[in-house]
Amino acid sequence: MTSNEGKGRPTPKRKDAESKRKVSSLAPIVTKDQKRASKVQARANRVAQREAYLRGDDAALPARDRGPARRYVRNFVDSRRSVGEYFLPIIFVVLVMTLIQITQVQYAAIGLMYAVMVIAVIDGIFVGRKVRKAVEAKFPGTSTKGLGMYAWLRSTQMRRLRAPHPQVKVGDPIN
Repeated sequence: MTSNEGKGRPTPKRKDAESKRKVSSLAPIVTKDQKRASKVQARANRVAQREAYLRGDDAALPARDRGPARRYVRNFVDSRRSVGEYFLPIIFVVLVMTLIQITQVQYAAIGLMYAVMVIAVIDGIFVGRKVRKAVEAKFPGTSTKGLGMYAWLRSTQMRRLRAPHPQVKVGDPIN
């Protein structure tokens, strides 16, 4: 073919080329109703997955929360009260106290904040030690790496906001 010769047929209109391409493609045609149904189903699956996670179903938990040792640590922490879980409400009180224009009240608020923080850290150290010893006794041969920090971080969360939700009440025996 030389540069002077044409291709022997007219160039197809864009509309015709696109419709031909759509019809000949192998992908199935998805209607709006199918898309809506797919979105509804996906949402229902997400809601069910979230509920299973909050219930503590092992299959729905992320890797960091999975296993009998982690479940035991969660129950251990949830069966007792700790200073850390009250840290956030105390910080709110401290914030209100710092708005008062009396210097002694402001210093007392800051002192309260630091005191609660130090007590929460010390409590976390003791909880971590207790948890590691308890897990070693209950699950011999299980790695206790990270369990102390896991227990401390859970103990610093407000009980209502913990995920997965607590399975035991405060004061209940741990099994």
